[in-house]
Amino acid sequence: MRPPLPAGPWLVVGLARSGLAAGALLRARGHDVVGVDAGRPEIADAGFPVHLGTDGLAELAHARAVVKSPGVPPRAPVVAAARARGLPVLGELELAWRALERPFIAVTGTNGKTTTTRWIGHAHDVAGLPVAVAGNVGTPLSALADGRLAADAVVVCEASSYQLHDTLAFAPDAAVLLNLGSDHLDWHGDVAAYRAAKLQAFARQGNDDLAVAPSGLGIEDLGGCARRVCFGEDPEAELSLRSGQLFWADAPLLRAGELALPGAHNAANAMATAAACLARGMDIDAVREALRTFAGVEHRLEDLGVRDGVRWVNDSKATNVESTLVALAATPEPIRLILGGDDAKGEDFTPLREPVAARAASVELIGQAAGRLRAALGTGTDRGDLEHAVAAARAAARPGDVVLLSPACASFDQYADFEERGRHFKELAGARRT
Repeated sequence: MRPPLPAGPWLVVGLARSGLAAGALLRARGHDVVGVDAGRPEIADAGFPVHLGTDGLAELAHARAVVKSPGVPPRAPVVAAARARGLPVLGELELAWRALERPFIAVTGTNGKTTTTRWIGHAHDVAGLPVAVAGNVGTPLSALADGRLAADAVVVCEASSYQLHDTLAFAPDAAVLLNLGSDHLDWHGDVAAYRAAKLQAFARQGNDDLAVAPSGLGIEDLGGCARRVCFGEDPEAELSLRSGQLFWADAPLLRAGELALPGAHNAANAMATAAACLARGMDIDAVREALRTFAGVEHRLEDLGVRDGVRWVNDSKATNVESTLVALAATPEPIRLILGGDDAKGEDFTPLREPVAARAASVELIGQAAGRLRAALGTGTDRGDLEHAVAAARAAARPGDVVLLSPACASFDQYADFEERGRHFKELAGARRT
């Protein structure tokens, strides 16, 4: 049994998609709800009273519990004040998990979360098992608590470090860690805090739960008491890759060349998917079929096709350096690379210097980070925005080249999110809008 929701009235802090969904969940369960946002987002009809352009401190006086949207920093005055007063402060992930009495798989990591979350969902579809995919992948988790989700459906949730930071009792039936680098240090403060947030996915798991993680990660204790299943190239891993063949418990699963998505990073995502599904008892033939047939994820190394002999690839979801390194390794040369965007993270761009020099025929820079990228790479031309960068890449490209948008930065300086940036790139590239 999951902990009950605290008694209201509730204050919802942050009114993006997750906050609005959390407020709707609480209202549907009979709670009094008020929402606040320091900005002024366009809200057609929240279904509960909202106050915009406010820090929320005045509204906090009437609340007995708080739910915060993932992007609201823990240092926000209203959040700090609520905790100082002893009020329960739940993240939207925690709130929805408590409300959804369903088997729950959480997927986290620095890179590959969306692909693996959707791949696990696809495997359930192939196996004929009811499933809902939500969380940081796009659909707010709270939106699933509207009464329409089948009672036996499995919830597969992409869990970000923001979401996991705000957990209190969260203990998924299965948790998957794909990798552990560094990201969002502007929000978390340092690498240790970021990694500690990620490991909250495992911290309160019990003996009957499942923890899936890469072999050789260097973390002996993920926390919690779950059964651990490893994946990777270690022959001792339960799901292993050896000589181009995937094995499950020493039995052949399928050849790596049969995987639906190419690249070493996708082999890791596939192994994590298979390990999570097989360890939970899914039919092995269904898992094989799912590994062969998954179509991939929009905005993540999305092949937009060839125009005038030039291939266009949309990797707008690459919002950190590690994601762009993966993209560079997976993309055939010569590459016409587009980098840049929001520089709030202050990430070190120097790891890109050698791969860019080796693989990119030209580099077009956009957004706030253009200057720092130019200094770190020793190359690149500041084009200001994506429209000008695409025009320059198109003019420079020759048949056989690849124009790759893989920004290594968030999008918030010029776009609402990476999806909007990716859709704009697709339009500029001549791809049909989806």
